[in-house]
Amino acid sequence: MSTPSSAHGPNPAIIFETMNAYQRSAALKAAIDLEVFTEIAKGNNTAKAIAAATGASASHNARGVRILCDFLTIMGLLSKDGETYSLGIDAAAFLDRNSPAYFGGAARFILDPQMMAPFSNLTQIVKTGRTTMPDEGTVSHDNPIWVEFAEAMAPMQFQAAQEMAGILSGDGPMNILDIAAGHGLFGIAIAQKNSGARVTALDWASVLAVATENAKKMGVADRHKALAGDAFAVDFGGTYDLILVTNFFHHFDVPTCEGLAQKIFAALSPGGRCATLEFVPNDDRVSPPAAASFAMMMLGSTADGDAYTFAEYQKIFANAGFASSEARTLQKSPGTLIVSRKA
Repeated sequence: MSTPSSAHGPNPAIIFETMNAYQRSAALKAAIDLEVFTEIAKGNNTAKAIAAATGASASHNARGVRILCDFLTIMGLLSKDGETYSLGIDAAAFLDRNSPAYFGGAARFILDPQMMAPFSNLTQIVKTGRTTMPDEGTVSHDNPIWVEFAEAMAPMQFQAAQEMAGILSGDGPMNILDIAAGHGLFGIAIAQKNSGARVTALDWASVLAVATENAKKMGVADRHKALAGDAFAVDFGGTYDLILVTNFFHHFDVPTCEGLAQKIFAALSPGGRCATLEFVPNDDRVSPPAAASFAMMMLGSTADGDAYTFAEYQKIFANAGFASSEARTLQKSPGTLIVSRKA
């Protein structure tokens, strides 16, 4: 990709590339749909071979597949030697369906037409400061899109869940509440590492069906129970040693986040912890790119959400009564783990 400025003076390349950036996501989705990466991993590594394996037309010397694979090469997902394509390191790890780390299915949620629609009228959203989605956007009551999220995004979060479990699980009895549990992997991973951990997963009933099934598959169903309802309204049902809040605060404004943090504080036992996984930009709000860019997703899909800095989270938790908050960079996630402790 071009840089914003050049030693040789102004260049419109970055503007042209950005205007055409929609082609990148479209190309990736098409390649996932056609299982191009999986076929290349199997050894079908020319345009003709990929076309035959995927059922694409072989006319025009597999023109469509060739142009798609060349574009994926330009994007850095494939390499090309003569007429032969091979997987780049990221594609091999995450886009070959036979890889244990495969998460091509995440495109089902991220590129869902409902998620993309607001950005076709971003001018209006910028003017009003809120999504054009109905009600409160993605966080409207019992929004069915979160079932799709739970089903599609679990593979993408698996490694992060394992890394967080290594930090948080400890030994001995532990009562855990997993707020907005979704697929449930964060609580489940802790239960797998700590045989004394018991997890209560909180989400909409339709979403919890996914988490419950994952708990069965991963062998912790006897220590995993569902609590259906709205995190802001439902009774948490007891005191907890650890409360997980993964990728949830960013959907709301600061006062709403503080209200939830206060409810969490009240539900924790003395010395208990709240573990928050979030996209946390630096104070400049433009770095690092992955975390800082997430604010745009919140602008498009929520009424009041944002990507908050660590200083803002420190204040949210301090105002709720927490004694301290510590940020930890994760190796398996673009998110930051914030551990806030009750005295």
